[in-house]
Amino acid sequence: MEASRLSALQLLREYSWDKESWFLPLASAIEGITSEEASWRPPVGGNTIWQTLNHLNFYNARILERLKGRAPAPLSVTNTETFGEPGDPNDAAGWQETVRRARQIAEDIREALNGITEADLDNDGLGEALTAWVMHDAYHTGQIVLLRKMQGAWPAERE
Repeated sequence: MEASRLSALQLLREYSWDKESWFLPLASAIEGITSEEASWRPPVGGNTIWQTLNHLNFYNARILERLKGRAPAPLSVTNTETFGEPGDPNDAAGWQETVRRARQIAEDIREALNGITEADLDNDGLGEALTAWVMHDAYHTGQIVLLRKMQGAWPAERE
């Protein structure tokens, strides 16, 4: 039996969020990170884990709006601005709120994906947007893993 585009996208969402396979999903990549680790900036520059998760939350919330059949508000910030501030190493509650929001958006996306049809994928390029979205999440998840490894915050028992 041939998989539908929708079932393929639902499976890709699982792989990008919480189903471990050939690459690590975002839920596993952010597991156990402290606010200090999340706000660490590489010596050569770049974004922190916290900023990267802010960015993902921003765009994932926009995809969720599309999945719910609503047009996201026009962008009022630049892509760079979606990353926000690097985060405060002493703000454990702020970091946990960012993680909680990521988990909630991921759950809402799962539910929304289960509520659309194959035909919905052809409306306003939704199928193409979802394909790009999954790749976007996987790309930034890899960055998070690399940042954890660079700072020595990657669990020794993981590869």
